[in-house]
Amino acid sequence: MTLLPPDAPVPPDVSARLRRLAGGAGATPLWRNTIGGVTFRTDDGRVVKIGPRNLETSMRAESERLRWAARYTPVPEVIETGEDGDAEWLVTRALPGRSAVDPRWVEEPATAVRAVGEGLRALHDALPVAGCPFDWGVEHRLRTAAARGLDVPASLHAAPEPDLLVVCHGDACCPNTLVDDDGRWLAHVDLGALGVADRWADIAVAAMSTEWNYGPGWEDALIAAYGVTPDPERLAYYRSLWNET
Repeated sequence: MTLLPPDAPVPPDVSARLRRLAGGAGATPLWRNTIGGVTFRTDDGRVVKIGPRNLETSMRAESERLRWAARYTPVPEVIETGEDGDAEWLVTRALPGRSAVDPRWVEEPATAVRAVGEGLRALHDALPVAGCPFDWGVEHRLRTAAARGLDVPASLHAAPEPDLLVVCHGDACCPNTLVDDDGRWLAHVDLGALGVADRWADIAVAAMSTEWNYGPGWEDALIAAYGVTPDPERLAYYRSLWNET
């Protein structure tokens, strides 16, 4: 995802839907993702996500996961979701706090990385595997990749034995943890791929993303904040699976 300045131009195909969804409220762009989706915050306390239909995770699927997860952990409250032609949208109640990659926290990486690691552990501890209706295991991800026409290397079809099954975030990159003004994790966002998988599927991605967001040298700090010792085999496998899918 790309952090957007407040005056970033809005793509023409997004403007009309944004005007309807904002309902007269002002809207400030927050993020643009790699497939062209844009996220806005309105001045009446909502977050509006608009983007192209996605074969990997849909906003309708995300709304279902948010409603389920909200019973156990802090996540955005769903207000509306819908689709029209090749576009889809999701409107949620805005949460307090800032993304862990807000400029303030990029300048304080030790605090941000600790919050992301502790927040990910709290998420895994809070969400119950028993009764979770969503899957993010290796076989599911490989099937999804095949449906998208991706050719995943044969070496990734043999996953390490799971260390511990948890309900994973599914996109545990640092931007998706919200941090309060005291530097503690507050909530999680962007749960469109949430589902049961080995906990290292999330840990590996979260640790890898520290380099993208804060520079080299923070991976071990995140893993320590989560509360485990590094597992080189699972880290390498799940990073490769992420990059290929």
